Amino acid sequence: MTEVITPVQSENRPLVLQIHPAIELTDEQFFELCQINRDLGIERTEKGELIIIPPTGTGTGGRNFKLTVQLGIWVEQDGTGIGFDSSTGFKLPNGAERSPDASWVKLERWNALSEEQQEKFAPICPDFVVELRSPTDSLKVLQDKMQEYIDNGALLGWLIDRKQRRVYIYRPQEPVECLENPENVSGDPVLTGFVLDLSKIW
Repeated sequence: MTEVITPVQSENRPLVLQIHPAIELTDEQFFELCQINRDLGIERTEKGELIIIPPTGTGTGGRNFKLTVQLGIWVEQDGTGIGFDSSTGFKLPNGAERSPDASWVKLERWNALSEEQQEKFAPICPDFVVELRSPTDSLKVLQDKMQEYIDNGALLGWLIDRKQRRVYIYRPQEPVECLENPENVSGDPVLTGFVLDLSKIW
């Protein structure tokens, strides 16, 4: 009898490059670095470390697309803000540059930025952020990232853990709420009337 060995998926931790203080990248240099390495997701921590995130797996990418489509339909109908996909970078108030899987910014906050700021990594923390955990993503790394968004001004954050079928909901000055295998999750009152159908994500 031949034994079948099933590979175990281990958690992936992003590659972190320590370049500070040997190299000090300006905002312009970091933006250009990201432009010439478009196949990599590159983020920067508040300490100046570079985080290299490889392209997502096809399954996770497809689910993230379904998530973004649902958010996009609501954004078009609601009209009170601007939606963004996973390729968008934001410069947070603490100096970190991050790229949530999906996000939304209130229209008045977006319009207060200059055209140049809007075209690069906008110096703003989104009002709403979503991170979708892939099967190999470290939950702790994503939880820390979600808390960073909240600490920098996000009003609502969802960490969707497909592995455990859980949704962690982050709000300012409130304990993290964990929903076990929900059918949907509501964005009220930040995203008035938006309900994400999780059957398309699980």
